[in-house]
Amino acid sequence: MTMISKLTTAFGLVLLADACYSAYEHSVLQAHRAASLSSLTTSHNAPSSTLPIDITIETIVATLVVCLGMVLGTSNLRPIQWRVWAGKIEREGEAGFLDGNGELEKDYVGNPFRLLESRPGFVDIRKQRREFAEWVKNK
Repeated sequence: MTMISKLTTAFGLVLLADACYSAYEHSVLQAHRAASLSSLTTSHNAPSSTLPIDITIETIVATLVVCLGMVLGTSNLRPIQWRVWAGKIEREGEAGFLDGNGELEKDYVGNPFRLLESRPGFVDIRKQRREFAEWVKNK
């Protein structure tokens, strides 16, 4: 993650923690108020209270800021098609997979087709049969 994304994520987490603490304080105060009102009155109809709009807005904004920080810190997405990604590896080599710090990505494995390119060719059974038949005749 870059420094900007880390700071954005940290700021969002601080906002989110503040919103959670504010919601907790609000619920505790409402429970205390309801308990004190119920002791004064004989009716058990406790006033229901919703979360104040400022706490709700702070929670939504904090969540969006955390998401923004996380998105800013992600690396570039790879192509979905394997052949496109392998083509990029063959064209650009290691230089195409350097991150923002100039270091090679940790999951870079090189040419994914090197195993297929280095394997021996297919066996031609008919050719081998003919060669064996000629060898038997000559012997």
